[in-house]
Amino acid sequence: MNAPSEMSFEDMLRIKLEVLRREHRDLDEAIHVLETAGRPDQLTLRRLKKQKLALKDQIVKLEDQLIPDIIA
Repeated sequence: MNAPSEMSFEDMLRIKLEVLRREHRDLDEAIHVLETAGRPDQLTLRRLKKQKLALKDQIVKLEDQLIPDIIA
């Protein structure tokens, strides 16, 4: 018997999605701060942008799992 405190797989995906979105926003803010701070470290910027892109890929993958394809 399932206890009410147990989360479904979909709920876990939604939580993971929110965490990834928050990390993506944080990276976006960090990149913005670095870019506006005089002479930014290009290597650090490149790494942060690469991390941000990887997060975006994970976000899209999770969104695809949560939103079923509807054939019209």
